[in-house]
Amino acid sequence: MTATALRHDWTLQEARSLFELPFNDLLFRAQSVHRQNFDPNEVQVSTLLSIKTGACPEDCKYCPQSGHYNTGLEKEKLLELEKVVAEARAAREKGASRFCMGAAWRSPTAKDMPYVLDMVREVKSLGLETCMTLGMLKPEQAAELAEAGLDYYNHNLDTSEKYYSHIITTRTYQDRLDTLENVRNAGMKVCCGGIMGMGEDEDDRVGMLVQLANLPQHPESVPVNMLVKVKGTPMENVEDLDPFEFIRVLAVARIMMPASHVRLSAGRETMNEQMQALCFLAGANSIFYGEKLLTTSNPEADADMALFRRLGIRPEKREQCASEEQDEEAIVDALEYEANRHLFYDASLESA
Repeated sequence: MTATALRHDWTLQEARSLFELPFNDLLFRAQSVHRQNFDPNEVQVSTLLSIKTGACPEDCKYCPQSGHYNTGLEKEKLLELEKVVAEARAAREKGASRFCMGAAWRSPTAKDMPYVLDMVREVKSLGLETCMTLGMLKPEQAAELAEAGLDYYNHNLDTSEKYYSHIITTRTYQDRLDTLENVRNAGMKVCCGGIMGMGEDEDDRVGMLVQLANLPQHPESVPVNMLVKVKGTPMENVEDLDPFEFIRVLAVARIMMPASHVRLSAGRETMNEQMQALCFLAGANSIFYGEKLLTTSNPEADADMALFRRLGIRPEKREQCASEEQDEEAIVDALEYEANRHLFYDASLESA
């Protein structure tokens, strides 16, 4: 199949008409676009680590890390380099190809930047793709991160420009767009999406996707999050979003940004296997793997791999040198052995 041409001139009405398609028609179209650009049975796997938790000065109404709300979250200092590297190595051994590091900052401080840059270099040396989310970046900070080898920078728009002030007042929508521009100008890839279920309407979901699709270059990764309602935040009692509406967002994102990885991100813990399968059918081809996303829980890794096996899905692999491929094959073999060892009888355990 010929890959779908990329567009950067979507109108609100065009995007709205996609949302209004019958559900089966929308999924068929999204899956068709997906197959033109990706292996439909491969999913990119990332692991996310909070390298600095809590006491963020921003007032994002969904976030337990905001210093404006009492969510019972313990404030933590920036993690030591050795701890970050150990977590990255463990993530690689469990099948992750990308390691994402998040810090609860408005923007990185001058004294913390050297430590952050060392984290990028050390994780990169393990053969993993690197991603960070550190808040707003100045051009010079973006350049430093790029020089250290950072592959991706995550900075979500969260919602539409129209609805944005209902969610955050401590930074503007333009602040977010400026950071994305700084990241691009530094030569890094962009990870940018939003959160569904924050009380926004369909027009807000349409508006956010149009904003992303009309950027000069589409984000390479588009995380689509379902709100995780945390007690103590202003959104702890917001009304649940219809699961079919969430899947529609994934499908429309796939159609509008056909060459991007669309990530089924936060909120998976509340999704049953059938809903997740529909998300993959709608064009989602990236997940976070592991037991926690920054400070909120995530489906356990073993459950993810079990679902992958049932659906015939394989983790997407990075291009690696031969020695790295051999290492990964050995890890996979070891994991398969541990998963199946109870099926085999070990005669050596018999007493003489």
